[in-house]
Amino acid sequence: MTSKDKPKDQGFFDLVYEVARLIPEGRVTSYGAIAVAIGSPGAARMVGWALNNLGPGLDDVPAHRVVNRNGMLTGKHAFRSGTSMEELLRREGIEVVDDKVQCFEMLFWDPIKEIPNL
Repeated sequence: MTSKDKPKDQGFFDLVYEVARLIPEGRVTSYGAIAVAIGSPGAARMVGWALNNLGPGLDDVPAHRVVNRNGMLTGKHAFRSGTSMEELLRREGIEVVDDKVQCFEMLFWDPIKEIPNL
């Protein structure tokens, strides 16, 4: 869903959460890919801000599956502990070495390519 198609009452954060919920288990995407998918290219930092500010009732948003454009776990500070993000990814079979997703290109989920009618 692009920003031009969103309902008027649906904000930027809601769009970020909507796309993040679609990331399949065992895959990762980037802040920038989500920004492009919601019609806000260049807003990767705002996507990160949205994911860092998940509140109550948003436990279904898999923020651990969103990394930077190089596969680095730059958002790990927003989790309960410094290793929580990595632990969640490892539980899904994703290998992480030195805070970087291994085989990033192979595991990368591009919402523009993988969500029909986006």
